[in-house]
Amino acid sequence: METQIVMEQRKRIHPAKFTLWVGIGSIVMMFAGLTSAYIVKRSQPSWVSLNEIPRIFWYSTLVILASSVTMQMALRSFKQRERPQYRRLILITGLLGALFIMMQWFGFKAIWASGTTFAGAGAGQFLYIIAGLHALHVLAGIIALIIMSFRAFSTKRRNYNPVPVEVMSTYWHFVDILWLYLLVFFMMLT
Repeated sequence: METQIVMEQRKRIHPAKFTLWVGIGSIVMMFAGLTSAYIVKRSQPSWVSLNEIPRIFWYSTLVILASSVTMQMALRSFKQRERPQYRRLILITGLLGALFIMMQWFGFKAIWASGTTFAGAGAGQFLYIIAGLHALHVLAGIIALIIMSFRAFSTKRRNYNPVPVEVMSTYWHFVDILWLYLLVFFMMLT
């Protein structure tokens, strides 16, 4: 009887993980709605398309993919209780996330300088909103990584609960995949 109860509890999803998946679902719906609206609005006669994707976006894509690798390595290190390695990798992931946002900023400055702005009916109206929302989600992940770093370096805490690290890892991989989707979407529409 006791074994059956333990097995049933293992099948249940942790509340933090469930909340994350609900959040991811709503984020997916938001970006699906925005990209769908982009496609619909694009058929208007006064639409001005984006000419090309700045090269720095390709470099930022490599950076965010590298951050996904370091996040996965951090999760593995945490589960193997390699605390110094986990600390380093969580910091590197956060720094790569910050570098990604900085590179995105320069990429969008180049797009703005090329004449794609908020004025008129065109790609700029959606492009900046969609990418800005993605950047906010990455920034939220960076804030979570900073909090996790403080906890990892704290001498008071010795908690080896993997759930927060698993949740952060899932979220981080999600924002990486979301950027890949957005990049491909904008490439197809240029």
